[in-house]
Parts: sequence; C-alpha cells; structure tokens
Amino acid sequence: MSDPLPRRLADVARALEERFLGKNEIIRLLLIATLAGEHAVLIGPPGTAKSALLRTYARLIEASYFEYLLTRFTEPSELFGPVDLGAFREGHYERRTEGMLPEAELVFLDEVFKSNSAILNALLTLLNERRFRSGGKTVHCPLLSAFGASNEVPMDETLAAVYDRFLLRIRSDNLDAYHFQDLLQKGLDHEIAETASMSPLVSARAIADRQRTLLATTSFSEDFFSRYKGLVFQIRAEGITLSDRRVVKLLKVFAASAYLDGRTAPDSSDFFVLKHIWNQQDQAPLLEAMVNPVLEAHDREHPEARRVGSVGIGIEALAAELERIRMVLVATGGLSDVQLFSQLRALGEIKTALSGQTGQRDPRSPELLKRVDQLLDATFRGGRFAQL
Repeated sequence: MSDPLPRRLADVARALEERFLGKNEIIRLLLIATLAGEHAVLIGPPGTAKSALLRTYARLIEASYFEYLLTRFTEPSELFGPVDLGAFREGHYERRTEGMLPEAELVFLDEVFKSNSAILNALLTLLNERRFRSGGKTVHCPLLSAFGASNEVPMDETLAAVYDRFLLRIRSDNLDAYHFQDLLQKGLDHEIAETASMSPLVSARAIADRQRTLLATTSFSEDFFSRYKGLVFQIRAEGITLSDRRVVKLLKVFAASAYLDGRTAPDSSDFFVLKHIWNQQDQAPLLEAMVNPVLEAHDREHPEARRVGSVGIGIEALAAELERIRMVLVATGGLSDVQLFSQLRALGEIKTALSGQTGQRDPRSPELLKRVDQLLDATFRGGRFAQL
C-alpha cells in the first residue's frame, strides 16, 4: 500500500495556494519545515499575509495548536501556563500546561522577537529539545514545528540564540504589480472563505510518525553530498555564517523536500531551500545567485521532473502588465522621476520572471522579452515610444 501522506500534504498545499496568491514557495517551505521537525520564521512588512497564512495552515492540520502575539510585557504564564496553586500550597512550583505552548503540536508566535528574556530563555530549550521544565519535572513537548512572524530581522545580540532556532528564514513581501488584479479577487475570496468552515486534511500523528523515520528512509548519494559540500563552502566564502550544526540539520530539510515529491533520494532541485538560510536580508540575493544556477541546470537536465508550479507567473498576467507599462510610458504629460523609476522596476521584475521560465518557457516568452528590452532601450534613449 502506497504512503498517502505526500498526497494529503499536496492537498494542504493546493488549499493554501488557492487562498494565497504568489506564496507557493513559502507554502512548500512551511510543509518542509513541519515534515523535517524544524522551525521557520516569516519576515516581512505588515499586510503581507504572514499571520493569515500561518493560521490557515494550522487549520488544515489536525493538531493541537497554540498561537500568541508576543510583546516585551508578555509573562511566562501567558505561554507556558499559570502556576498550579494546589501544588504550590503543598510546596511544589509547577505550571498547569493544558492548552498552552508546552502541549501544542503546532505553534505560531507572532512578533516573536519582541519578547523579553524570561520568555526567550524558556523558549530556547523547548524549541531545540522539545522539553519544558515545570518545577521539578521535565515535560516532553509534542511539538512538530514552531513558526514565527516578524516585521524585521532582530538586531539585538540577546535575540541571536532564539533567532538561530529558526532554521529557515522566509521573506514575505508585497506582491508584484502583475499580480494585482488576481490579488484583489483572491483577497475577496479569502474574506468570504473566512466565514466558511475549513476541515483538516492531514493529522499531526501521521506527520510525527514520518518525522521519526524520515532520515532512515532517505538515501543521500555521494554526488549529492559533493554538490552540497561545494555550496556550503561557497556560501561560507561569501561571509554568510553557516554552522556545522545547521549544515547537518539541513539534511532533514532536503529529505523532507524529496519526500513531498515522492522521492527517497534528494537531488539538486532540493537545494532551493538554501535560498532561505540567510542571517541578514541583504544576504538573500547572494544566496540566490549561488543556488539559482544549480536549480536551472537541474531543470535543463531533468525537464520532466520540474516541480509543478515552479514556472511562476502566468504569461497572460505578464503580457497584460507589460502592456499597462507601455501605455503609461507613451502617455503624454511626462512622468516624474519617482513614477519613471517605478515603471523601470516593474519592467525589471517582468524580465526576471520571463527569464526564470527555464525548461517550460511559453513560446511567447522570447517576444515579450524583446518588448521589455525595447521599452527599456526607448526609456534610456530619451522616450521614443511611438513605434512601441
């Protein structure tokens, strides 16, 4: 009998992708982190669906769930449970953890880096070792994975330890211009769906069972290890800190990525997760520059195995946005420097999206790329748009 878990996890991904536009890679990373038993943090400006995505994800998994918005005034009892007064009268200091973080299988901590030292110290052991000290007892925590959300990367050195517990750092940005119309419709659908019931599609028990056997049922080839070693040393050479501990932990992430695709052996396509191990956000472009060529080479060699949905933006949306930009540029009256820069940036985004459609490129892509270059050339030559 085949393993039904990958299919159920794929159902979870589809349910989320239907509600959250342009978040496919983030959704895959959430599934990978959960399956690998690792933690992830979403970082980005307010209004980029970080909290909504994580809450919806939790609703699709049949698990005990704990969520809390942290501030510097948050007290330990708000996360770990109140003191057990009955036990306290008998001389024992214990917490009542029912329904609190120590007994949760999925955890979402909003504004996770705004908590105080008392919270952070207790979180460190729980996130890393799945243990919580309650008085004289050590409580085993059934935590599958914890997710954090924050508007910014923590700069305070006192937060470095808890930040390090989140193996994957995922950027959540506003959508690009060519997503805008679909964004409005998806947003409307999501508001309507909020009032509708949503049933879990997979159980926490099934995920926990797979976590325990994931590495034992995964085969790592010598070629994979060799490629991984090369990327690790290239990343370190760029000045991006990647400890040996995190290097080893990432093996579980690669195994989880392969498992989601129904493979027992990771391959180069799974290296996409390395784009999300930055320590500071300005390191993300460096990681992409190192990892993307590896991914593109794998797609050229194995076009049949290209991940569904990896092509990215639909060609129709790109063509429509390109036409909108052309109309703006040819309009009379001229543009301010800010407006012109905005259109140039949008053209750059379209060119990147079209260029990234390696392996399954739409036949119309070359023509659209030519039109992008014509608009860019006309812009820099002084605005000769009539022929465009």
